[in-house]
Amino acid sequence: MLILAKVALGIAGTMAFATVYTFREGLISVDVDEHHAGGSHVHIWAPAAVVPMAVHFTPSRNLESAGEKIEPWLPTIRQLSKELQKYPDADFVDVQDGSDHVQIRTRRGKLQVDVHGPDQDVHVACPIDTLEDLSGELADHLPGA
Repeated sequence: MLILAKVALGIAGTMAFATVYTFREGLISVDVDEHHAGGSHVHIWAPAAVVPMAVHFTPSRNLESAGEKIEPWLPTIRQLSKELQKYPDADFVDVQDGSDHVQIRTRRGKLQVDVHGPDQDVHVACPIDTLEDLSGELADHLPGA
């Protein structure tokens, strides 16, 4: 019986460590709500740690293609992600046009984009560190890198 308790404790400890490790970088959330009859409500939450892992399983030709398309913007994205870390809670864009409202801001280390319209609401939040990590991964897969 004592052996079973030790095994259970070992498994519980491993699960707790894996959970903490997976969620250490925060969550990426995407919420889309359509405001009409039969409209969709999509809510996706994923640990930010899965982004670098997913990149490792992405075929090289796809990463090279994505890297080529984003290459002119990589220096801007890297610098922007470094600068955004200096402003953990700041509003950058807040535009209201009739019933449409767009906000881009940082909150607790995440870049948030919120769009409210008469037909749908879209909310995207991504840890700033994840943007920097992803741009680095794409830069590493550029042809000739």
